Amino acid sequence: MDRIVHVSVTGPCRLFLKFEDGASGDVDLTTVLKGPVLEPLRDIHYLRQVRLGEYGVPAWPNGADLAPDALHAQSPRA
Repeated sequence: MDRIVHVSVTGPCRLFLKFEDGASGDVDLTTVLKGPVLEPLRDIHYLRQVRLGEYGVPAWPNGADLAPDALHAQSPRA
């Protein structure tokens, strides 16, 4: 698993991620924020509530989380 060690919001539907292996970059989440659990993340105020959960997984208060491996593949400097 590609553990995330830092996450921050850089804009609507965008996160900056830094991975344990040194890869980092902005990831556009527009195409993955669908469905009842992920749709609230389209609101930047809610997106900003992101925290790193167990095992370096970006997570939100409603139980939404995103798989680090998939995000690593989208990272421009992976």
